[in-house]
Amino acid sequence: MKNSSPNYNYQIMLSNFAIQFKNMDNIILIFLCLFTGIAFQFVKVFPKNMHVSLNQFVIYVSLPALALYYIPKIEISSALLYPLGIAWIGFGLSFLFFYSLGKYLGWSKKLIGCLILTAGLGNTSFVGFPVIEALYGNKGLEIAIIVDQPGSFVVMATLGIITATLFSRETLNTKSIVLKIILFPPFIAFFIALILNFLQQDFPEMFQNVFQRVGNTVTPIALVAVGLQLKIERKSKHWGFLVLGLFFKLMITPAFFYVIYRKVFNGTGLLIDVSIMEAAMAPMITATILASSYGLKPKLSSMMVGIGIPLSFITLAFWYWVLTSF
Repeated sequence: MKNSSPNYNYQIMLSNFAIQFKNMDNIILIFLCLFTGIAFQFVKVFPKNMHVSLNQFVIYVSLPALALYYIPKIEISSALLYPLGIAWIGFGLSFLFFYSLGKYLGWSKKLIGCLILTAGLGNTSFVGFPVIEALYGNKGLEIAIIVDQPGSFVVMATLGIITATLFSRETLNTKSIVLKIILFPPFIAFFIALILNFLQQDFPEMFQNVFQRVGNTVTPIALVAVGLQLKIERKSKHWGFLVLGLFFKLMITPAFFYVIYRKVFNGTGLLIDVSIMEAAMAPMITATILASSYGLKPKLSSMMVGIGIPLSFITLAFWYWVLTSF
């Protein structure tokens, strides 16, 4: 029969492969921009502190646009608790782990703050979206957006900025910290977008298109900035902290949610699986930008992303196997 021929089966296999990985161009973009930033380190035309300007553009322009585009479109319901818990509980777990360990071992405040931010916030969108869509389709992507926008993004804009402020060199009182949060551009944008969500309104389509296009600059600009700061030194004092931070983010965090969601709460289905896979994502690019902007070990934070992203594809395959086998 024609349908059972080796050539036909090969075509079917290629077709399924293409469908499964149709949006992996985002992954290619991630590595391309990261290596572009690394290459720019050797181009004398660019100033040495160019990454500072790029970081500020991401924080003051790209992230607010992203919030204004996505937040008004999210449907709020009790079903959001599982995916929302990934970001909020995950960050709390990171804070508890690294603050306790850092205090016990006498680490500096900047080191503790760096690890809390980079190991506590996952790359639930720029790596998460294409990976989740490739594995679980559009239904999985809808859940991933919930993990990212009211989850990871809001945690970064609130708890993230509080952590960055508390563990930086700045000595601020409560009033100053509150002002920092309120005046933080992504938080302002989130607050405006949240009001629109409650009113069940959205911006005119023309503005939505603008916000989407500007928001799409987060990935390339942030990763070029990370690449500009990424310096992998064999004798670096950061290797031990890097291994600990990545092990916590890529293995301990997803293991925690696997036990809680699957074993304790007996959760099953797409909602649970996507949530756990999002918990296993590499460190958030924006968390690295935030840590760097506040002087929280910029070299270590860049290594967390620069090494964490490629390494995460191996650990993500492991967690996907765990979810489909047990």
